[in-house]
Amino acid sequence: MDDILIVGAGVAGLAAARELAVAGLRVTVVEGRERIGGRILTLHPEGTEAAVELGAEFIHGNPPELLRLLNEAKIALLENDGVDACFHRGNLSACEDDHDLSLLDDLETTVAREGDMSFDAYLASHKVAEEEAEGARSYVEGFNAADASRIGIAALAAQQKAEDAIEGSRSWRAPGGYDLLPKFLAESAEQAGAHILLNSPVTVIRWSSGQVEAQLASQATVRGAKAILTLPLGVLQARSVAFDPVPHAVLAAADQLAFGSVQRLVLIFHSRFWATAMSQMRFLFAERTTPSTWWTQYPLTTPVLIGWIGGPRALAPPANEPAALLEQAMRSLEQIFSLPLNSLDRQLRSWHLHDWQADPFSLGAYSYAPAGALECSEVMAQPTGETLFFAGEHTDTTGHWGTVHGAIRSGLRAARQVLSRELF
Repeated sequence: MDDILIVGAGVAGLAAARELAVAGLRVTVVEGRERIGGRILTLHPEGTEAAVELGAEFIHGNPPELLRLLNEAKIALLENDGVDACFHRGNLSACEDDHDLSLLDDLETTVAREGDMSFDAYLASHKVAEEEAEGARSYVEGFNAADASRIGIAALAAQQKAEDAIEGSRSWRAPGGYDLLPKFLAESAEQAGAHILLNSPVTVIRWSSGQVEAQLASQATVRGAKAILTLPLGVLQARSVAFDPVPHAVLAAADQLAFGSVQRLVLIFHSRFWATAMSQMRFLFAERTTPSTWWTQYPLTTPVLIGWIGGPRALAPPANEPAALLEQAMRSLEQIFSLPLNSLDRQLRSWHLHDWQADPFSLGAYSYAPAGALECSEVMAQPTGETLFFAGEHTDTTGHWGTVHGAIRSGLRAARQVLSRELF
């Protein structure tokens, strides 16, 4: 029996595995997929200068845990730069200063004065003008993959404060692929003695104090004295993995959180057709189109556009129908850039889409806290019976839900919790 069983080979699980293996513990990681990385999913298409991400892409701000690992792994970063474009009332131009987000600056004060409430309730109670409210709601739902009628302003305020502390308005990407990070973590963990088992989905966790048994879909079992469980929030909520006995407090807290939805459409063209109108385009915000948010890989001059739909819109037609989404996206781009109908079809080299909602190992994109649920991540971060330790971005307690650095931070926290019990 190993000292530690870790369920999930995303960055939370791999960061924990590396930390514990280096400390001398016997560690086994079991992963349901045939690959490591979790919600980091990188493609390396032929003929493109940079990797293409279907999952996490950006390094937001200067999170120390993540930057330390990237530096240690010698993963090159490129800061996102360029001009943001807006398509507004039929006109395409560089975006003006956007005042919609100033609403977020008042959230902490409102929470202290009035308590937590949904973002929609906040907009209604403060009588925000319709156009300003629409812009703010679109941002909150898109960036957080959240439903504005559910996400709490206490969580939004905590997130805003956490982002400001790490200069979250700046962002970078890894041109060589974000998958370099989980590969580095896995190799480091294995070099320290950890074992990683792929294609090993867990169906049941049986446990008692000081003993955990994971039953796999193959009916094989893996055992450890303790377990770190990095199952995504959607998997916990769906009860895809059974527990015996049930950790009631953890699952009750999980049920109060929400798991956001995202559709991310990657289009690879033969040329940067948009460069004639916007040669340095970074983001494109296009009202009343699908998708309404796009970005490029600028300052790289790759012919790649990424379309993003977050929140409830990701679950509704045409976003939830791949062929219809592609068709709508192509026609929208022609409208935005004043191109003839169907003219982009021959420019398209390939397109890529991953449905995270339908992925049985994620069942969603990333988490957020509805009104009244701010403390649930803290509940999930507490050990259960000194034997089960939960990790993953949904258990981050520092306001960085839904981020790679939040996931890493949670994995390191779980590893420290385990080590503190091994030493005493």
